[in-house]
Amino acid sequence: MKNEQLKLIAESLIDITEKAGKKTIELYSSGLKIIKKPDDSPVTNGDLEVDKMLKEKIKELTPNIPIISEESVNLKIRNTLKTYWLLDPIDGTKEYISGKDVYTLNAGLIIDCLPSLGIIGVPKKNRIFYSYGKGNSYLIEKNNKIKLDCEKKTKKNKIFALTNRTKPSGDILKKLNEFGANSFLKISSSYKYCLIANGEYDLYVDKVRANEWDDAAGHAIAEHAGAIVTDMDGQSFEYGKEDYKNPTILIRRSKNLNV
Repeated sequence: MKNEQLKLIAESLIDITEKAGKKTIELYSSGLKIIKKPDDSPVTNGDLEVDKMLKEKIKELTPNIPIISEESVNLKIRNTLKTYWLLDPIDGTKEYISGKDVYTLNAGLIIDCLPSLGIIGVPKKNRIFYSYGKGNSYLIEKNNKIKLDCEKKTKKNKIFALTNRTKPSGDILKKLNEFGANSFLKISSSYKYCLIANGEYDLYVDKVRANEWDDAAGHAIAEHAGAIVTDMDGQSFEYGKEDYKNPTILIRRSKNLNV
């Protein structure tokens, strides 16, 4: 798929992502309906409404590309796809339920096993991030379009990290120390990719093996902005895995995190 086509698709998803984000806030305000999935994780009517809205628009834009969503995937069927959409309607459902502002809406397009387009909405922060190829990663905030390039926005020679836990395990702390992190903040949603793409943080380390839909959109946005996305051993990875399981995650703003 040519870059101009990807650009058109990505930009065509901005409006529906904004509308879906507003819908999540409306539903939260009116009282969420919460059920437990078979794995005991929560799902809300907000998750399902966003899933429906994004799917309808994506089917209109790319009717021949399959859509794999967290809310409808059958994990008993092995994945054989190489080009497909990955949706995580609300990443950070627990944060959404508790009224926090870091949950995200996610759609990522995988082409030949690589993250080629991503869009992430952060409704309560009025931010939408999207990308459609290297050098084409953007933030829309307060009606302004900002090109993302991972330029450091924090103090030079200070490294600010993100992790998945308030009390990281020993091997995570070791990795943070390896990169000279001066402090770290817990964040579980895909917003972490966006913060690094925008230079607000330098590093993220996660030992938990997430599913492909958790990472696809953010992976595209961060990598297209210039970030380095690998597993914790520094090895790059592709999508299209039979069980949708990604490896551990290491996101670096750049090779030199100090500047």
